[in-house]
Amino acid sequence: MSRSLKQVAVLLVALLCLDLHSRVGSAPICAHGPSGCHVPSLADLFDRVIQHSARMHSLSNDLHSEFEQYFLPSKNHIGKIYRKCHTSSILTPNGKENAQKLAREELTEVILKLLMAWRDPLFQLHQSMAHQQDFNSFSSNKALEMGDMAHELRKGVEKVAERMRVLGMLGNSVTGLSVAEAMLPISDSGEAMSNYELLYCFRRDSNKVQNYLKILKCRIVPEHDC
Repeated sequence: MSRSLKQVAVLLVALLCLDLHSRVGSAPICAHGPSGCHVPSLADLFDRVIQHSARMHSLSNDLHSEFEQYFLPSKNHIGKIYRKCHTSSILTPNGKENAQKLAREELTEVILKLLMAWRDPLFQLHQSMAHQQDFNSFSSNKALEMGDMAHELRKGVEKVAERMRVLGMLGNSVTGLSVAEAMLPISDSGEAMSNYELLYCFRRDSNKVQNYLKILKCRIVPEHDC
């Protein structure tokens, strides 16, 4: 093989190993250059999105706790302001046993719908907190980070679903949620109460997403930590 052909071959391998689109997606790992390129397994991809979902849920817990501590000191008052979450229209399985009974396509679709439904509300939460003097910039940045993490996680789950389709483990019927369906209804209780409701509901939904991802992984690759 001539020198120029060898250079072309090396370049093609390098391009196959390059993916800069997602931190939780299916980016190959090229630890030792093109010759050491390793495409992560489906189990590896699941581990990435599950770890990412755990960090996102932990962040939502932190911000929710801060809000309760500094803005809603009365536990009785906290119980009274809770309203129906905007994602209540998305049918989600109640409990681990019911989630395990869902088809792979259905469970994957539920996860994607929950993540898509939070795209606009999390952006609104960040905008609201950033324009209120009661919130410090650290809390506002946490809200922004949650929105970024939810977006990245959705992209990662989409890549997991695509890999499952390629392997014949998932049908082509999986869809997300339209932008119109994901719009957040306006609360009647004022901006601060609406922020609390958002945090409460996102903490609940992020926990669901994390649990559903673990259940889905155990059904697809049961030999890994199930």
